[in-house]
Amino acid sequence: MINVAILDDYQDIFQQIVDTQKYKEKYNFKVFNEPFSNENEAIVALEEFEALFIMRERTPITKSLINALPKLKYIMTSGMRNNAIDLETAKKKDIIVCGTEINPNPAAEITWVLILGLLRNLKQEIDNMFQGYWQTTIGLELKGKLLGLIGLGKIGTQVAKVAKAFGMEVCAWSENLNLAHANKIGVLPMSKEDLLKNADIISIHVVFGNRYKNLITKKELEIMKKSSFLINTSRGPIINEEDLIKALKEETIAGVGLDVYDKEPLPQDHKLRFFPNALLLPHIGYVTAENYSKFYLQMIENLEGCSENKPLRLIS
Repeated sequence: MINVAILDDYQDIFQQIVDTQKYKEKYNFKVFNEPFSNENEAIVALEEFEALFIMRERTPITKSLINALPKLKYIMTSGMRNNAIDLETAKKKDIIVCGTEINPNPAAEITWVLILGLLRNLKQEIDNMFQGYWQTTIGLELKGKLLGLIGLGKIGTQVAKVAKAFGMEVCAWSENLNLAHANKIGVLPMSKEDLLKNADIISIHVVFGNRYKNLITKKELEIMKKSSFLINTSRGPIINEEDLIKALKEETIAGVGLDVYDKEPLPQDHKLRFFPNALLLPHIGYVTAENYSKFYLQMIENLEGCSENKPLRLIS
């Protein structure tokens, strides 16, 4: 019998997707719905488990955590990349790490929720409707505006195609921008500075790593037009949070749409929650029935493969 911990299942969805009775002779599942308050709490809770099912970057699987879990043999993560896992330590401890497929389209879709929500003042209008008011703001149109994409991979490409359908112009920048691909889909390559200076809406779609940490700071925010909007559905630390808070307070930019943050879940008293020009979502870009089914069912497949010495979707 393998003890399996399902971490950070905030919505208690695992048991709705996986028929745990089917595996009761093989696996003893325990679901953790709340995040651990600190690593010591995680160590105490997880010391008897051989396998962890984790959602990307919710609970950091650090060197110290791994070393404190002597029974740990398997880590199954959603997605095929997870910067929150210390893969080097896992390898040294002979812990097998496997991933899952992930649909890119939900993140592109939620990007447009944020863009449209900001430009048409949906936060204010929805709140005002419940309070009995009618037509209290004036929105902006998308057609003819310039969308600047930081990153033109799978998600950025989908966002670009939707922008074209709305009649927008699209430009893009990243450190490794594929010029041939940009040309093929009608996206104008642009320097980072020119993109920041000219775009009406800037949307971030790069894979987070050291080179993109603090990509947007006070300097970049001041280059942007006062009428422009910033969207981040990638990772929180790409934007310097303190600089963003100051820019919103001083109205250096028109507004921001966020689905990701430095600390998640976002604390209840966090300053970002109180800006009228900030449209915030609780990192739901990937939170769809289709994705969760793929995550958990493939984690089970991965664990089954490991138990037969045929691991699937290895992450090295």
